[in-house]
Amino acid sequence: MFLAGSVWSITGAIAEFRRQRTTVNPVEVGAASLVTSGPNRVTRNPMYVGMAGILISHALLRRSPMALLAAMLFVAAIDRLQIPVEEALLRDRFGSDFDTYARTTPRWISPGGLQWCAARGQS
Repeated sequence: MFLAGSVWSITGAIAEFRRQRTTVNPVEVGAASLVTSGPNRVTRNPMYVGMAGILISHALLRRSPMALLAAMLFVAAIDRLQIPVEEALLRDRFGSDFDTYARTTPRWISPGGLQWCAARGQS
C-alpha cells in the first residue's frame, strides 16, 4: 500500500499539472498556475514525497539499512538544496497565493494528509 500511495503521489501530481497546463519542471520559471489540488492538497511536494516513498519501499523490501540511508540522504538533499529554490521561484511568481498555500499545506506530509489519502483509499 505504501508503494501504491507513492506512485499515486507522483502520477496524480503529474496529471494535475498537465490538467492545469503548467510545467512539471521544478525550475522552469514559466509556471502558468499554482497547483494546489490533487496530491498537492496533501503536500507541497507530492513528486518528491512519492520518490522518497518508492526509495523507502525498496529499502524495506530488500531489508537494506544502506538503501534506507540513501533514501534519507535523498530527502535531506531535496529538502535543503532543491525545494528552497523552487519555493523561492513560486513565491516570486505567485506572491501571497503561494504564502497562503505554504502556510496551510506541509512541505512533506502530515498525519492529516495521510488521513486524507486513507479516506480515498490511497494510503
